[in-house]
Amino acid sequence: MNDVLRLEDFLPYRLAVLSSTVSATVARAYDKRFGVSIPEWRVIAVLGRFPGLSAVEVAERTLMDKVAVSRAVTKLIKNGRIDRKFDDTDKRRSILNLSEDGKKLHDEIAALALQFERDLLLGFSEEELESLSGIMERLLARASLIGSP
Repeated sequence: MNDVLRLEDFLPYRLAVLSSTVSATVARAYDKRFGVSIPEWRVIAVLGRFPGLSAVEVAERTLMDKVAVSRAVTKLIKNGRIDRKFDDTDKRRSILNLSEDGKKLHDEIAALALQFERDLLLGFSEEELESLSGIMERLLARASLIGSP
């Protein structure tokens, strides 16, 4: 069998294009209105839901590169959006929390993000959204299974 890879039909490529397009669209809104990058927003979003994480734990929860998380955390601390304290038992472990300004920003961006999601999914039926969710979960499970040793 002589399979030909047609990049435009290759599922991983199509998913990457979709993800990149959606992320870039929402990133423009976050940056324009709040001066926040996608990595910064992901850190804020995770700490809004799970306060008291370390940068390593943020990276694990977001599946972001540790360097990207470190840069985002540094900028967010500098801008007064998150506070960093050091663990009493392990001084190497920093504990991150949203500052009051960070909490306010989280709430404002969360509202924008949820509206963006509603706009993106407008016109899809409940059944289509359930199917999409199920397919995404199955693809993630298969990718994890294939990628495990």
